[in-house]
Amino acid sequence: ADPDFVVKAQQGRHEEINTCIACNQACLDHAFVGKTAACLVNPRACHETELNPRLLPEEQRLDIGVVGAGPAGCGFAIYAAQMGHKVTLFDAASAVGGQFHMAKRIPGKEEFHEALRYFRAQLDKHGVDVRLETSISHEDMIRLEKDKWIVATGVNPRNPDIPGLDHPKVLSYIDVLRHNAHIGKKVAVIGAGGIGFDVSEFLLYHDGQERRADDVNMSEFWEEWGVDPNNQDRGGLAIQKDKAPLRKIVLLQRKSGKLGAGLGKTTGWIHRTALTKSGAVEMLGGVTYDRVDEEGNLHITLKDGTKRVLEVDNIVVCAGQTVKNDLEVAAKDTPIEGKVYAVGGAFEAGELDAKKAIDMAARFALNIHQDVSPG
Repeated sequence: ADPDFVVKAQQGRHEEINTCIACNQACLDHAFVGKTAACLVNPRACHETELNPRLLPEEQRLDIGVVGAGPAGCGFAIYAAQMGHKVTLFDAASAVGGQFHMAKRIPGKEEFHEALRYFRAQLDKHGVDVRLETSISHEDMIRLEKDKWIVATGVNPRNPDIPGLDHPKVLSYIDVLRHNAHIGKKVAVIGAGGIGFDVSEFLLYHDGQERRADDVNMSEFWEEWGVDPNNQDRGGLAIQKDKAPLRKIVLLQRKSGKLGAGLGKTTGWIHRTALTKSGAVEMLGGVTYDRVDEEGNLHITLKDGTKRVLEVDNIVVCAGQTVKNDLEVAAKDTPIEGKVYAVGGAFEAGELDAKKAIDMAARFALNIHQDVSPG
């Protein structure tokens, strides 16, 4: 994550250390399938000759506006500023980081706090003009007369076509992770990708306390996974003491086959095991979503044709995303056409893939002074 970790620590520049968030997405997951390793929070890792920021001559430097301070927006702004561009970063929220603020709440992902700290430190170090609680419209983009605009506004949750999905008991993952919606004890989760698994773990074990990496109780971790740190038990293996789940969950997906098949190669088993050993999660694949009835219950058809009604307190939809690129679309046939580019989730939506978003943003930032497009 940071080749200069030791030097920065020695010099007391702790806020500038790019901390590993233990995701494995671009390092071990790449290595085990024969791909060149990289790093989600540091796209330069193993790509140093490709991604090498350098100060451009004065005549090549641009005045760039970036809308959206999530991982892609921050990544672009930091790299572009290192190239000498004048960068103004806008976001309607009160803090930079975008969907990382939801990720940091998932049990086991507390290190995302450190990525947010690093973003803030780098934006400040490289002189990015950060304007929070500031919404930008298409009209604003024309009025501000920037040389180029980056749309890094991310994604919108995708709503599948299920009759009755507008019932008050139906929530999106954003309602749960960002807006702290009240959730009952029995929950159906629609969608078993990375978001569905994260939301399920959150609903099972998040106790309302916001924790950073330093707040995690190591003794509880040893007990949960059956590790004897003192090697008093044979092989260092102790009896597991599982945490008590807070809810009962039914995790659903339309596709047949193993749920979570698309999770990380080296970490997917951990997420599947965490849900399975809780004893509180039923996983169903190959289902058809028939409707949500007047009581807020979910009617489904199993892959063998059996009809079933899930009597739940809430339904949480984690069924993917769509691009949030309204500002890019609005720029067509206007004075700023050809000056507006989408990156990250606003360019291509799918599973929440910060690795791809940050890498795309960094590569485009290093070449935006040329006649190129992202992607």
